[in-house]
Amino acid sequence: MRVLMFGWEFPPHIAGGLGTACKGIVEGLAANGVETLFVMPNASGDEDQSCTRILNASDVAVENVSSTVDEFLDKVKFINVDSNIVPYVDPDEYFEAIERMKKEKKTTTTIGFGQKFKFSGKYGANLMEEVSRYAQVGGTIAMEHIDEFDVIHAHDWLTYLAGIAAKELTGKPLVVHVHATSYDRGSDDMVDTRVLAIETRGMQAADRVVTVSDLTRNIVINRYHIDPAKVVTVHNAVDFSGRENLTVERGVKDKVVTFLGRITFQKGPEYFIEAAAKVLKRTKNVRFVMAGSGDMMNRAISQVARLGIADRFHFTGFLRGQDVQKMFALSDVYIMPSVSEPFGISPLEAMRSNVPSIISHQSGAAEVLKYALKVDFWDVDALADDIYALLQYPVLAEFATKQGFDEVNELKWNGACAKLKKVYESLV
Repeated sequence: MRVLMFGWEFPPHIAGGLGTACKGIVEGLAANGVETLFVMPNASGDEDQSCTRILNASDVAVENVSSTVDEFLDKVKFINVDSNIVPYVDPDEYFEAIERMKKEKKTTTTIGFGQKFKFSGKYGANLMEEVSRYAQVGGTIAMEHIDEFDVIHAHDWLTYLAGIAAKELTGKPLVVHVHATSYDRGSDDMVDTRVLAIETRGMQAADRVVTVSDLTRNIVINRYHIDPAKVVTVHNAVDFSGRENLTVERGVKDKVVTFLGRITFQKGPEYFIEAAAKVLKRTKNVRFVMAGSGDMMNRAISQVARLGIADRFHFTGFLRGQDVQKMFALSDVYIMPSVSEPFGISPLEAMRSNVPSIISHQSGAAEVLKYALKVDFWDVDALADDIYALLQYPVLAEFATKQGFDEVNELKWNGACAKLKKVYESLV
């Protein structure tokens, strides 16, 4: 079995969980005897290709596109992004890109043929332009490698158009992988209609839609009106290869409670801060850490100041690589109070690092984690009670730590990708 896979990022260059998941998937597929050609907008050359062959879209010239793809692309009008619609973006990079766009007064995009496109592979102001270009290059790549794959697999909305173009040109079956939806990223009145349209088109064109949880599967069926018969859940896993349990020296004796993720509506940072204030009314021997960045950073800082807990609250900014592992090593409790979380890999990583975790019922991870404590995202009293209990009752913390560690070690990509392989086989 051979798969042409379209992604947007791949370790070590990642801006969020999508690239990490893609690496775990190609490794898991390789363990199940599935070969992958992994296409990304801008490969750096230092990506791990031991389990996949990476194709750099920036190296491919668009020469000939069939009339069907031509007609398809002509129906879609792309303009530069003028709002923060992407879940994986670094806010500093985003706002810099927006300012550049304003100075250049660039409002539309032009698309040509017979040329190479230099993709940034970022989530900046010209994201929609890159998504449209990626579709054209994706079609070209599919034709150039038509004898090297049996199935097309596109990850998240950024690559759906490329997947559709590849399917139209080659006639090969298309699988789209839903890692998040527009309805996860914000309330209904915050949904970007352009992204929603691409998501819908991708799901409708796909022969199978793979979702990372039953929570997401229900959204796909009920909000996007996709036939339930073609929507399959394959829960995420975690890649623990090459990781070691770090020993770090603390600068304080206090217990540490950590939120690690994007500081944005979807992740529920305000509920974490409210719970922190409630816990600090009951005990002072604890510090709270918000590790990450996002569009709600300034609002979170203001909320901490307003509640008078700034002396017990720390903001680290965005963490990458080993810094994430160091943060887990420093933590006594990990919190993921997401408002809507398609899956959520971070609590699995925390539990693998021997950190007991509290997650929201509104997360896909809640479907597979028996030994993580669970609360409704909005119930800050219950969240505060659980935090206090894990801090004050060592027996409870030890039980959650041991059982959680054993549990997540069973959630491996090899098992998830065995299910994914069956999805492919049902189409070929």
